[in-house]
Amino acid sequence: MKPSLQAGVSMTRRITIDRDRTIGFMGEDARVYATPKMIMDIEKTCRDLIIEHADPGEDSVGTEVSVKHLAASLPGMMVEIAVRVVSVEGRKVLFDVSAKDELDAISSGTHARFVVDTAKTVERLKAKAARRDALKR
Repeated sequence: MKPSLQAGVSMTRRITIDRDRTIGFMGEDARVYATPKMIMDIEKTCRDLIIEHADPGEDSVGTEVSVKHLAASLPGMMVEIAVRVVSVEGRKVLFDVSAKDELDAISSGTHARFVVDTAKTVERLKAKAARRDALKR
């Protein structure tokens, strides 16, 4: 990680709520921004911020999400996701996160990510897959 990844660094992303980001289980008239999609958008925003400050071969993985979904956002609404680094402890990066649509605050909380060496992570995953495959024999 570059030293530029430090407390106070922030990023804001604006997205439009499309059909793929909405729930459908309550019918067409009740389509709203789905909580899992909101979390995905928050995580992606945090990851993109880290990537801007990562060294070649580094990426990050989510390790903790604690957010409240405070209000519904309708299809077609613009949502602004704001993330700010609270702390960097070794490879752990903690974020304050929030989201709002054109009318309401819709989310607040925290998210933690861990910066990883991509090649080492792939090797660990291959080793785990080999252990799993050995159990099936």
